[in-house]
Amino acid sequence: MAAGLAVPQVAHAIDPTSPPPSGKIENSPSVVVPSSDPRYGELQLRNWNKLYKANPEYFRIVRTPYQVNRAVADAYAAGKRIAVRSGGHGLAGLVEDPANQVVIDFSEMRSVTYDDTMAAFCIEPGATLGQIYRNLDYGWGVTLPAGTCPAVGAGGHIIGGGVGALSRQHGLVSDHLYAVEVVHVNAAGEVKTVVATRDPADANRDLWWAFAGGGGGNFGVVSRFWLRSPNVTSTKPQDQLPRRPQAIMTARAIWNWADMDQVSFIQLLKNFGTWHEQYSAPGQRGNQLYASLIAPRKEAGKIFVSAQADPADPANETLLNDFMTALTANVTPRATMINTGRQPWQYTTVNAADTAVAMGVTGPPRSRTKGALLRKRYTDEQAALIYAKLTSTTYSHTASSFSLGSFGGQINAVAENASASVHRSAIMLASVFSCWDVPADDARHQTWNREFYRDLYADTGGVPVPNDRYDGCFVNWPDTDLADPAWNTSGVPWTTLYYKGNYAKLQQVKAKYDPKDIFRHKLSVQLPA
Repeated sequence: MAAGLAVPQVAHAIDPTSPPPSGKIENSPSVVVPSSDPRYGELQLRNWNKLYKANPEYFRIVRTPYQVNRAVADAYAAGKRIAVRSGGHGLAGLVEDPANQVVIDFSEMRSVTYDDTMAAFCIEPGATLGQIYRNLDYGWGVTLPAGTCPAVGAGGHIIGGGVGALSRQHGLVSDHLYAVEVVHVNAAGEVKTVVATRDPADANRDLWWAFAGGGGGNFGVVSRFWLRSPNVTSTKPQDQLPRRPQAIMTARAIWNWADMDQVSFIQLLKNFGTWHEQYSAPGQRGNQLYASLIAPRKEAGKIFVSAQADPADPANETLLNDFMTALTANVTPRATMINTGRQPWQYTTVNAADTAVAMGVTGPPRSRTKGALLRKRYTDEQAALIYAKLTSTTYSHTASSFSLGSFGGQINAVAENASASVHRSAIMLASVFSCWDVPADDARHQTWNREFYRDLYADTGGVPVPNDRYDGCFVNWPDTDLADPAWNTSGVPWTTLYYKGNYAKLQQVKAKYDPKDIFRHKLSVQLPA
């Protein structure tokens, strides 16, 4: 809590049985869109990954916390299975599950404001990252260390931890989460709205803990978030969150696949991983730099490595140059080197290209993403396998790829049990990604993607079991294959991959706030036995 501020009274319970005050638009009924409504088809298409399609009895578009509470109360009273959607970028079809009968949609609940009472920024779940960056920047000159896809919604992103290009400097988004407003169903079957904060004296602090990285669809529906960095003492809004970067400078190295042999590819992955092993501890100078390596299939023609930092600090240009020198050391083919120089930070960030479009997929995107957190670089044998998967002649597709991105830094300055965001020893986030737009190709692309991932982690049963080299999986990238013994032969449950030692406490929170298991999906936290 900021120094000199009283702890606000935030037990804002809403009685869903009470009619809204007449004439109050903020408490008016939400919009119900059944399958007979012409808007239904449009709402079915609002999710990004068209591999899945929602088919609920109705969508419910909410605009206020009251409406969220009422939407949950009505669905619960009717015995309907509930799912929640903010930006629609869920990767695994958890919202689009045929078992879901009601989808509460936050697309019209997207304000970003400063709340003087809470001394924190109030963000509604439907706000997109691009909107959040603009609003925070233009209003107060601050930002969040959130993701690089501007169309992603705040709801799922924050609840899953939220990681982006500034996270090595400022931690996960959930590390800046001060409070959540949650609609849940208690043991008596009452629909309640409570506010849970990180304040030690808050009776609902365990619920805040669970939503700070525990993932969505587990305990209730968040209708508002409040964000304020920990240990803030200033009462000024512009001091409550990290200052926005003054500018951005990006260095790029681009190789032609035709020039890249296996030996050089192994060296490239070794260089990228070794740098992160050396410069990812909290407080290190290397935290100022974020890098990504994207290696599409060979037929795409190019391999890309990008690194970015704020050039307002003169030492960061040296940091970028030193990274590129380390990256290219002993890599035989010469890369094309590009340095963008000083560019506007917000414009560059908000206008980042959609992943599918950037990879040449122009139709409705269908995709599969399989992620892993790494504590060390890949072995040379694993790098050779990655090379083989990207160059084999048995499969061809320009929009399938392998990638590595920076993790660690200030993310790892927080204890594993401080919140549900448990991954505090990883240095890189890896993914196998496939995107396409022809439904007839579903099986071909998914098989390549799944077999690549399984073979890459064959030493631990086809998944990155937490050990001295791996740190499991990031809950923002849900993957139902982790719960399938056909693809996860490790004997280690998906709950350990996502939550490690925090899962037992998440189950306790589940029992307290969702004892009837109203909020559930294929990868949801289970009630304790």
